[in-house]
Amino acid sequence: MALTDHHDVFIGSTGDGWTFVVLNRPLRNAARVLTAAGFTARKHQGRTLYLLPPETAEDAHERAGVAAYGLMAHTLDLVDLAWTTRQHGASPATQPDVSIGFADGTVTATADTDQAGAILVQYGFAPTGAKQQYGLPPELGERDALSAVVRAEAHLYADGISVRIDLGIATPQDIPPAPTRSAAATAPPPTTQVKRRSH
Repeated sequence: MALTDHHDVFIGSTGDGWTFVVLNRPLRNAARVLTAAGFTARKHQGRTLYLLPPETAEDAHERAGVAAYGLMAHTLDLVDLAWTTRQHGASPATQPDVSIGFADGTVTATADTDQAGAILVQYGFAPTGAKQQYGLPPELGERDALSAVVRAEAHLYADGISVRIDLGIATPQDIPPAPTRSAAATAPPPTTQVKRRSH
C-alpha cells in the first residue's frame, strides 16, 4: 500500500509544486466539489487524480480548503500534507523551519530550532545524532508513521513554525498507482440462505 492509500482523501504536493487530491473510495459529489474548487481531473494508473498546477500557488490554500470542506460533508478520514497549501507564494525553493521527508520506508526530519525539535520528539521522532536531524523508528509502520507526521505537522503549524513535507513524489507522474484489488477483495460477499417459514 502506498502512502497515499491509507485515508479516504489524501491531499499532497509533488516536489515540483503541484497540489493533488487522491480519493480512495467513492464520495458523493466529490468530482463536482473538486472541479468547482479549480482542480482538474486526470486519469493516472487506475485512478483519477485531481490536480492544481504550480501557477495556482497564490490561491492553492483557499482552493484546497474549499475542496476539503466540501469533502468533509461525506468523510472525516482526510489527510492534508500539501506544502503548497501552507504558505502564500509557496515554491520548491522556500526554506521552512522544519522539513519532513518520506523516502524508502523511512521518515526523517530537520528542525531549525530546539523548540521545533522538541515538538517532533513529542510525536515519536528521535534525534539521529546529526545536528538538528530526527527520525521515526523504522518499525513504526507506514500508517502509524503517517499519523505521527500529521499530528506533529498540526502542532508545529499551530505554533507558527513553517513545515514542508516531502512525500517523495517528484511530479504528478510519480503519484503511486491505484492499489490492486486482490481476488478475495473483489469477490462478492457470500449469500446467506433465507429460511422460509413453513405454515
